[in-house]
Amino acid sequence: MSDDIPVWTRKEIESPCVRICVVHPEARICTGCYRSVDEISRWSKMSADERREIMADLPNRAPLLRKRRGGRAARMQRGQ
Repeated sequence: MSDDIPVWTRKEIESPCVRICVVHPEARICTGCYRSVDEISRWSKMSADERREIMADLPNRAPLLRKRRGGRAARMQRGQ
């Protein structure tokens, strides 16, 4: 692919996706970006204001997953 080919982009808030797409079974939020399944599925249809509001709240959701035990990290520790 050539570097001189222009890439079309949309003028909207970027997605918080970090390509770690695993939904926590209890919290029902993605362990990578902290969005709910509903937020992920509706993201492209949301207004810029809705996305900004969610983006602002995402850091508050991280502790919901840190308090929980188990998951991949726990399995990795048990295997050592």
